[in-house]
Amino acid sequence: MSSYRTLDDLDVAGKRVLVRVDFNVPMKDGAVSDATRIERALPTIQELSKKGAKVILLSHFGRPKGAPNPDMSLKPVAKALEKFLGGKVEFAADCIGDAAAKTVKGLIDGDVAVFENTRFHAGEEANDAEFAKALAANGDIYVNDAFSAAHRAHASTEGVAHLLPSAAGRAMERELDYLKAALGEPVRPLMAVVGGAKVSTKIELLLNLVGKADVLVVGGGMANTFLFAGGASVGKSLCEPVLADTAREIMAQAKQSGCEILLPSDVVVAKEFMEGADREVVEAGAVKADDMILDLGPETVDRIAEKIENSKTLVWNGPLGAFEIKPFDTATVEAARFAAKQVKEAGLVAVAGGGDTVAALAAAGVEDGFTYVSTAGGAFLEWLEGKTLPGVAALAG
Repeated sequence: MSSYRTLDDLDVAGKRVLVRVDFNVPMKDGAVSDATRIERALPTIQELSKKGAKVILLSHFGRPKGAPNPDMSLKPVAKALEKFLGGKVEFAADCIGDAAAKTVKGLIDGDVAVFENTRFHAGEEANDAEFAKALAANGDIYVNDAFSAAHRAHASTEGVAHLLPSAAGRAMERELDYLKAALGEPVRPLMAVVGGAKVSTKIELLLNLVGKADVLVVGGGMANTFLFAGGASVGKSLCEPVLADTAREIMAQAKQSGCEILLPSDVVVAKEFMEGADREVVEAGAVKADDMILDLGPETVDRIAEKIENSKTLVWNGPLGAFEIKPFDTATVEAARFAAKQVKEAGLVAVAGGGDTVAALAAAGVEDGFTYVSTAGGAFLEWLEGKTLPGVAALAG
């Protein structure tokens, strides 16, 4: 994408570069338990350091509600970063003021520092102009490498970008390029798979996708609401009857825009939601009053696979069934594995994201088999909904 600057456009030697990263990582017993987000930031940090920049890392951690909280300090994260970089990482006990200024003053070209949690100040989430200026005072250049926080208009994600020459980091650049390939300028046919529990949480997503995709698969609990809206019995299944009109509206808009909606033709039902429960496959319109729909049936999975085979681009958000409990993960696992096979053998561009989605793909053993898997959560979902992300928009120019 060419609407924003990247590291290629910057002369960073000898400059103080403020880099917004997402170091809001899982912790256990005071140590980082999952370093994925740290690892994704490494290319930007290492490149800037190698080019002679003074690299100053900004991040939030947890929800300290605008006040210092030792349990949400980034100091342990700075220690973890040292192991990845193989050298000293300075730590400033505050992200503004004397502590920050003193740390920056002590840096030499190539050094890396981590500033304390930006959310220790109420001005961060309020995107307060004075707080943004206080952050910017420690930098000559601003780089945003935290797509996962780009849906928040906070001081460190949006405010600072207007005060300093700004650019996207490598992780941000990579994410935006794949998102552009998935929805911005996709190679068609474009297929979207949307699962999850409730239609209510994904109305905007569905409405946006029916205007862009050639095929939309609706799975998970939300498919039950669509089946109900079409007059089918769903028994004791998770369903939102009050959203039947919304489901019908989405189907009508899909028809108008030429998007085929693929709903389950057969489903896996059980009397209770538990591992090892007796189950059977029935037609989608033949669910008994005391049955729960917990997964898609084999015929539906075959139809999904056929659509994937005929697609050039795939966007995936949400599991197709109650994947947390076996064997109700079968449809999700089989469809995901087939998609990964098409990526490898047929050049399918498959982009997926969302917390449950990442977990489901990992359970299927194909997290590395997709073209790109976003760990951005809320930002990925808002982007799929067609919303403008403040942290991305601030980089445009």
